[in-house]
Order: sequence, then structure tokens, then C-alpha cells
Amino acid sequence: MGHPDRSLEPMRRSSLPSLSLVPILVLLVGPALRPLPVQASESAVVQEILDGHELFIDGRTAKVKQKATAPQKLSTQNSRGQIRFDTGAAGRLNRFSQLKLGQGCFLIEQGQILVSGKQSGCTRSARLSVRGTNYLVDVNESGEAEISVLEGSVEVEPLADGEPTGQPATTVEAGQKLRLSARGVVMAILGLTTGDYNDILGGPLFQGFRVPLPAYGSLESYIRSRVPGVNLPVPISPPSLPFGLPRFF
Repeated sequence: MGHPDRSLEPMRRSSLPSLSLVPILVLLVGPALRPLPVQASESAVVQEILDGHELFIDGRTAKVKQKATAPQKLSTQNSRGQIRFDTGAAGRLNRFSQLKLGQGCFLIEQGQILVSGKQSGCTRSARLSVRGTNYLVDVNESGEAEISVLEGSVEVEPLADGEPTGQPATTVEAGQKLRLSARGVVMAILGLTTGDYNDILGGPLFQGFRVPLPAYGSLESYIRSRVPGVNLPVPISPPSLPFGLPRFF
């Protein structure tokens, strides 16, 4: 048998990348191959319905324990309801409200929602980012919004067609309410008075509910220490259930 042509060996060796270059190639190519992170679609479970059965998911009558997933819409007529977001936070919808689930934040299109816990929200003109708080959003038919922060803080970022405008965000602290135009322009930041707290806590988003708010303890502590004279709502005991069954959904 003949000897192999050793004159080809340098060519064979030179056609392979140096092992010392492999880590560099991985660093250069790897990030481009990784898919961009995608925010999970929001979901919410109906926990409680008050004043009849006029809470709907995409226009169909909803029931307790029923789950809605983005981009489904929850709405109320002459009823109120409480939902639990997949973040663990709760939302209470007042009568004649409309909310659409999204990715990263729900969209309150009209009406009122009380949020308790770590759950960001959106109006058509702003994104509301929280770290865990109790806040109320009221949106009228013309798209103007009022954000009342009962405890904690909320960062309000202006949006145009669902995208940030580049304008700086406004931080609304506990005990403040912000009025926002339909175009996302801050019209006023006012302090919440004792009368404001009494009206909210004595109103339809607190009265009559049996399922507790997950961050109510923080709200109660804040009010007791910082807002004297507020009448805290008396919790309604949930209906008794057979031993071993969970009390809340």
C-alpha cells in the first residue's frame, strides 16, 4: 500500500477552526439564536359576583371559578365582581365596567377597578406599574382617568396607541390621586382627604364583598398610622363550609 500524501495535512488542519476560537464563536452567535422573551398572556379567575349575575366574559354570563384569558374581556352591567389575577393580586370591578386582559397589564376601558396586590394596569393613555399596593382606577366615557393610590405607590407612564411616548413617568404616592386626560396628559395631582378615604372604603368596591383583598392588611396598617378618622370597613365573614374545604376560590 502507498504512503498517504502528507502534503495535504496542513490543508486539512487549516480547514478546521481553531479550538481556541470556539468559545468566541459561541459568544458571537449564541445570543442571536436565543428567542426573545415573550410575556405570558394574563388570566383571571372570577372569585365573587354581587348584585345579580351581570358579570360577563366576552359577552357571556360568567360564573364563580370561571377563568378568563387574554385577550378576553370582562364586563359588568348592574353587578359587581372580584377576580384574581395570575399574579395573585385581586381586582374588584364596579357596575358598568369593562376590562380587557392583555400581556403584562390589563386594560381598563371604562368604569372602576380596585386593585389589591402586585398587578400593573393600563388605560388607553397610560401604563400603571406597581410593586404591590392598593389603588383605584376610574375611567369615564371620554377616556379621562383618575388614579387614587390608597397605599403604596404607582408609576404612571404616558402611552400613545399603546406605546410609550418618551415622556417621563409620574410617581403617585400613597394618599394621592392623579387626574389624566384622554391623551395621557397629567392634569392634576391632589391629596386624598379623610373624606375621600371614607367615601371609597364605604363605597361599592369595599362593601358587601366576602372574599378578602390580598393586600388589605397593608392598607389597614397605612390608614391606622397615617390617616386618622377613617372608618375601616368591617369584614363580612365568608359562609361556613364543611371541614377540610377551602373557604375562598
